[in-house]
Amino acid sequence: MEFREFGKTGHKLPLFGMGTYYDPGWIAAAKLLRMKPRSDMHLKAINTGLDNGINFIDTAEIYGTEPLVAKAISGRKRNDIFIATKVWRSNLEYDSVIKACNGSLKNLQTSYIDLYQIHFPNKRVKISETMRAMEYLVKEGKIRYIGISNFSLRQMLEAEEALKANELASTQMPYSLVDRKIEKDILPHCREAKIAILAYYPLGHGKLGSENASLSAAVADISRNHGGKSLSQIALNWFYSKHENVFPIPRAANPLHVTENVGSVGWALSTDEISRLEGAIFSAK
Repeated sequence: MEFREFGKTGHKLPLFGMGTYYDPGWIAAAKLLRMKPRSDMHLKAINTGLDNGINFIDTAEIYGTEPLVAKAISGRKRNDIFIATKVWRSNLEYDSVIKACNGSLKNLQTSYIDLYQIHFPNKRVKISETMRAMEYLVKEGKIRYIGISNFSLRQMLEAEEALKANELASTQMPYSLVDRKIEKDILPHCREAKIAILAYYPLGHGKLGSENASLSAAVADISRNHGGKSLSQIALNWFYSKHENVFPIPRAANPLHVTENVGSVGWALSTDEISRLEGAIFSAK
């Protein structure tokens, strides 16, 4: 597995991580019915990634998958694993942040969280109050780094300004070949400020397909150039080949898919191949 520095933290992470958001139905079943469908397969998927050096796992209190992550990392060396989780938007008041963090620590069966992220902004709670709680958690050793998710650039700048003793480590946003909105403002700012970007829905959340003739031709040629790589492998490699501060987090739901994702590293798209891919997507719109 290849690694690169995670923003300004000095911590090195694999080129991609594992997401543990499955679907709304799974979350509802976990919370309301105490049922976790396909948990054995999801657990095997996470362990497949860990066995292949993907030691970066993203979860959230709202997902209901923190206990699953705890089970996956049980028996492994904690310091070798980077766990990112998120506090939900209804828990952003000072005391609520601390309570939510303690709940996540209990669910994850760990003494610290590597990256604690604000899942969504909440206009009813001042970001300064939330960040004050986050910095308290850093000081107490319960979290290592502070991140945000689903923040606009304006909200992101406010979050950065609210931090007094720490710097913002990362933001998490939807980003893929078919959804490149963050390239307008968020991505340039993060590149300049050395803030890492966690890209969720990196495979387009079902919108990335090869039904477009131009894309099909581009993928076929690129695949031949790189030993038969799949569309998913090419779409993930696009991140590594184009950016130094973007970490896609494809969902770890099926061990076969995780194994396929591992094949997205160890090679690089050329500048011409990147342009052709992006041009094929653009022509389909």
